[in-house]
Amino acid sequence: MTDLSPVRRALISVSDKTGLVEFARALAGHGVVLLSTGGTAAALRAAGLSVTDVSEVTGFPEMMDGRVKTLHPVVHGGLLALRDNDDHVAAMGQHGIDPIDLVVVNLYPFEETVAKGAAYGDVIENIDIGGPAMIRSAAKNHGFVNVVVDVADYQAVIDEMSAHAGQTSYALRQRLAQTAYARTAAYDTAVSTWMAAQVPGTPRRRVFAGTLAQTLRYGENPHQAAAFYTDGSAKPGVATAKQHQGKELSYNNINDTDAAFELISEFAGQGPACAIIKHANPCGVATGATLAEAYTRAFDCDRTSAFGGIIALNQPLDAETAQAITGIFTEVVIAPGADAEAVGIFSRKKNLRLLTTDMLGDPARAALAVKQVAGGFLVQDKDVGRITADDLRVVTKRQPSEQEFADLLFAWTVAKHVKSNAIIYVKDGATVGVGAGQMSRVDSTRIAARKAQDMAEAMGLPAPLTQGSVVASDAFFPFADGLVTAAEAGATALIQPGGSMRDDEVIAAADEAGLAMVFTGMRHFRH
Repeated sequence: MTDLSPVRRALISVSDKTGLVEFARALAGHGVVLLSTGGTAAALRAAGLSVTDVSEVTGFPEMMDGRVKTLHPVVHGGLLALRDNDDHVAAMGQHGIDPIDLVVVNLYPFEETVAKGAAYGDVIENIDIGGPAMIRSAAKNHGFVNVVVDVADYQAVIDEMSAHAGQTSYALRQRLAQTAYARTAAYDTAVSTWMAAQVPGTPRRRVFAGTLAQTLRYGENPHQAAAFYTDGSAKPGVATAKQHQGKELSYNNINDTDAAFELISEFAGQGPACAIIKHANPCGVATGATLAEAYTRAFDCDRTSAFGGIIALNQPLDAETAQAITGIFTEVVIAPGADAEAVGIFSRKKNLRLLTTDMLGDPARAALAVKQVAGGFLVQDKDVGRITADDLRVVTKRQPSEQEFADLLFAWTVAKHVKSNAIIYVKDGATVGVGAGQMSRVDSTRIAARKAQDMAEAMGLPAPLTQGSVVASDAFFPFADGLVTAAEAGATALIQPGGSMRDDEVIAAADEAGLAMVFTGMRHFRH
């Protein structure tokens, strides 16, 4: 093996033909012989390039609806032979095998086929076999062979060939090989993940893969290196959003924006709603007659924490709302669209990032949630649990009023997106107190009530914001103390899963305080 290795013959077989003709012309300009298959060969010939069909080289036609075309010793011998090994060179001569110095393959569009909801048989036919086999052969022999799986690498190959009289460096071939193995791993991951959803039970093996979208300045803290990878699912959210302005998103920006978008997507198809997120927790969520009113009501829950927060909207951003948002420092705003006037208002705030998506997410869409632990991964279904009024069981003597029922469901929706232990006070479709992440549920209840009292004092109101509110708890009250604290703060109704050994004690305390309480039978822990 030497550092520089010539490129004399290239095998090109691609489904994504972006930049194909230009790349092939550049190769031909260096005297490279082009081998190809099917549609790729047709596209190259249509552009006036001279191409040899792989079937002419192998002596076998493409068969079985294209399932078999490159799986042949003449192809893989040409890829795997060590050019500096006399036995390998002799074997090539004995069997009429010519070396192949460059493979360009980007695989059948399996991921795209799945995303379109194709039928089982169509998905199976879009599992590429010959492509990954060639990629792996070429990558293994990167001491001599170049393998290109990304259009983004076309120019690097041409640049090196131009700089080195039709040769490429070992450093480039090694980098291309690493990218190639990552691509086949990601491809197999997509196939494996899809197959896992087709069969019952827990898979014996799980794999995860991503494509680099952005190298981040740092992670949660400046001493941590970080990067952002996308999984190819193209789901609405921060990974697929369009950024209109502002500097690149940071690790924390992406994490918090994702949390904000997941929460606001719960309100898809409903009236105007706004969620303000800080450190992955909501510090204000509200509905309103207009988007601007929803923002103002969410902001009034906790004006202090909203500074430097992430704002998510469930409707396209308009000028009135944009003007209101620019009243304080905000890191990111994400919405399903924005009108030109709103974009113009934001353009005067250079550090404010505006992200728009084509639509909101689907909170009911099944997905996996993955968390790394030392030596492994925890994998679970995403929490897509939702309830309606029909799912609620009233356990107290007093029935909730119609408004209380509405606020209880609103509070429950928000609680699902708050770090445990979560306590949410809501009044008239807006949060008025949020207690998150405490080790004791009663402490979350007290903190949320205290923050609501502080906010009322700051706004010059005579009574705490929690007066006449309802309360949601993401898990059951293990003792009556949390319920009593909520009642003392002015709450009139509660929603919780139920299921504690002391449910009777808690229900009795609610009846004694004149509260209405409903059980959901569902928990929403979020760690």
